[in-house]
Amino acid sequence: MEKQIPVTTAGTGPRIPTPEQIRRAPKVLLHDHLDGGLRPETVVELAAATGYEGLPTTDVKELGEWFREAADSGSLVRYLETFAHTCAVMQTREALAKVAADCAEDLAADGVVYAEVRYAPEQHLEGGLTLDEVVEAVQEGFRLGEANARAAGNRIRIGTLITAMRHAARSQEIAELANRHRDQGVVGFDIAGAEAGYPPTRHQAAFDYLKGENNHFTIHAGEAFGLPSIWEALQCCGADRLGHGVRIVDDITVNEDGSVELGRLAAYVRDKRIPLEMCPTSNLQTAAATSYAEHPIGLLSRLKFRVTVNTDNRLMSGTSMSQEFGHLVDAFGYTLGDMEWFTVNAMKSAFLPFDERLAMINDVIKPGYAELKAEWLFSVGTGGN
Repeated sequence: MEKQIPVTTAGTGPRIPTPEQIRRAPKVLLHDHLDGGLRPETVVELAAATGYEGLPTTDVKELGEWFREAADSGSLVRYLETFAHTCAVMQTREALAKVAADCAEDLAADGVVYAEVRYAPEQHLEGGLTLDEVVEAVQEGFRLGEANARAAGNRIRIGTLITAMRHAARSQEIAELANRHRDQGVVGFDIAGAEAGYPPTRHQAAFDYLKGENNHFTIHAGEAFGLPSIWEALQCCGADRLGHGVRIVDDITVNEDGSVELGRLAAYVRDKRIPLEMCPTSNLQTAAATSYAEHPIGLLSRLKFRVTVNTDNRLMSGTSMSQEFGHLVDAFGYTLGDMEWFTVNAMKSAFLPFDERLAMINDVIKPGYAELKAEWLFSVGTGGN
């Protein structure tokens, strides 16, 4: 009788990434606000340098906790107050460059290889800077941060999104500003701020101008407000991506037998591969979702929407890209393969030229994940991953 050779299945099941693997995995970030991602110590440092005395505390640890608690409070007044403090210390060229450099270094240390970071230049004019000077200072800071990251053994590339505030009336001017600096690292345009009462069509002229200039733009839509916000952003304004877009689930029906029906808007978003810039922790804070396990990202990714994972406001949410993925791994059992899928989605959706996006996917992202996926092969002697 032929001898049976035992077959081992060690390492053949789903391999859940460790926190360290999540951190080392190459990640792509499309939705991150510069004024929502300061280091607490930088806020304290800049407040002292600029003479700003409005901080609730100058203890770095306590200040970081205050920002997170205010954002978690459920009070819109307290949430908006957090940005009043960060913007208050970002009114000089030196401060803006410092914040931007910190941002690039922090993201790179967290394994982010490409990020599009957004901010509203009109919120940084109180120190006498012009709109163009604000943009130049931030670009200077990003380039410095990229260089510092390389010196520390990390690689990152930062593209900038110039944002107009949807409650203000400067969107045309800001769109022209974004277009003017598009060859200096500004890759696109955005509008942000309260959705209810301020539909994106209020800024139709700015979007028409950008389309005429063959420029890229994303629109905050479908977060606090529902399907009409998404419809207008896409069908009236022509957005390339949706900032958040979480409320697209309102056009999806999950039946008792588990079958799923897509409404026409949801089907359009999926069919057209319109990217959704999803920010799980932020959505929990704004009550757009009730828990990580119940976050629509689980359903939308199963249905193969063009879903991406993002941080939104790292300071206010006390988060990072690694933490966002960590929460999703815990909630849905995502593997390195799932992380790679989200990351490739994001890189495909970036506002970089096609050949550069392709090179990032093939030469940086896929090799990075392949190396991480192979690590279990070298630890099978101790039980595998």
